[in-house]
Amino acid sequence: MTYEELVKQVQEAYLDADASKVKEHLAIQFNVEGEAAGAFYLEVAEGKVIVQPYEYHDRDALVTTKAAVLQDIAAGKLDVVKAFLTGKIKVDGNVGKAALLKEIPVRAPKEAKKETAAKAKGKKK
Repeated sequence: MTYEELVKQVQEAYLDADASKVKEHLAIQFNVEGEAAGAFYLEVAEGKVIVQPYEYHDRDALVTTKAAVLQDIAAGKLDVVKAFLTGKIKVDGNVGKAALLKEIPVRAPKEAKKETAAKAKGKKK
């Protein structure tokens, strides 16, 4: 897996996600180590989730982990709090804000792929 593929997978997982339970601004930078190494961020503002392949310097938290762990979180297979408590992610900064990821439901990977394919098909017409 490449860095670009990982970022795209996380973007699709949070595409049109309902972040209405997160009542405050949230900015988390992910530093990925090992395979697909790189940095990207997830931001929640006004109930919308944005994932972009850049560093976020004024972030609330910095999460360091491996690509496979992020894939599991983005697929809804691993709770972010459990990942922290078991040492699968390291959080620098506001741990409480990083835990707010738990409040944002992710899309099943198959569901995200189907919708992405449908949108691409619609553009070809």
